Amino acid sequence: MALSSSFSSLCFSIIVALSLFLVLTGPTGSAHKLHKSFYRNTCPKLFPIVRSVVQSVVSKQPVLGAGLLRLFFHDCFVHGCDASILLDDTSTFTGEKTAGPNNGSVRGYEVIDEIKSKVEAACPGIVSCADIVYIAARDSVVLLGGPYWKVKLGRRDSKTAFFRLAESGVLPPGFSNLSNLVSTFKDQGLSIRDMVALSGGHTIGQARCITFIDRVYNDRNIDPSFAKSKQQLCPKTGTPTNFIENLDVRTPNYFDNSYFKNLLNKKGLLHSDQALFNGGSTDSLVQTYAQNKKAFDFDFVAGMIRMGNIKPLVYPNREIRKNCRRVN
Repeated sequence: MALSSSFSSLCFSIIVALSLFLVLTGPTGSAHKLHKSFYRNTCPKLFPIVRSVVQSVVSKQPVLGAGLLRLFFHDCFVHGCDASILLDDTSTFTGEKTAGPNNGSVRGYEVIDEIKSKVEAACPGIVSCADIVYIAARDSVVLLGGPYWKVKLGRRDSKTAFFRLAESGVLPPGFSNLSNLVSTFKDQGLSIRDMVALSGGHTIGQARCITFIDRVYNDRNIDPSFAKSKQQLCPKTGTPTNFIENLDVRTPNYFDNSYFKNLLNKKGLLHSDQALFNGGSTDSLVQTYAQNKKAFDFDFVAGMIRMGNIKPLVYPNREIRKNCRRVN
């Protein structure tokens, strides 16, 4: 009896230890931390699926590539890269989609839905929405002519959203000055170099008239002809709130360094854009990136990697959502 009892106790201990190991490890069995081969064995079709959907969308609407990049940025800056931005409103919390910085300006939710549906069909319950958002952002950059990098994966999804935090100013508005930009990025553990390089993501995408109308009428560090052309598109009165303009006046559908060249010519669309080149500490970086696309690409990738490491959710209060719009 004593031997049987000891054997039972040993078996129970092994089961508990094994269960704990499985909880603390990722799908590959290694310690649960972000790494590039996280889904290699459990969802080998992940990358082809994401790329196929993004390529189909971006080829028809290049602006959605910028939308997916912005979606990743706005997710990570609010409580980390946890896909909280994808959650719809519920009876227990208000989602982040209607927060001021996101409402009407963040796009790509339907693209993530399509990717998630196909990924779930291939490997159900394996890949988080947070990781899908990051891969889709990376693929958007690459498909529009930008640099490629390997993304570290293994994030989990938040079980709630953070509307008040999204409204609190953690996302820098288009009227930000340089000190505000530096402070906002520093709060996320990102350097001044990261901030300038990541701002270069504005080489693709668009902005609503309401976000730059004050600049084109009141700022002095703006090319007069550029300002006048935008004033014609955005009159002081009667301007449709949904009117949009390209952030990059040169090559709006191609990921290059022309954004920085625009700044040298005082043709930044947003006040926060031109703040990067206005006699301040970041002027030299803007000049470097305007002259050297490889330098921009290198620092942009480094910034995207660091941004992807903002508070990744991997342990308690996390899950892998079956539907990115709601908790399981």
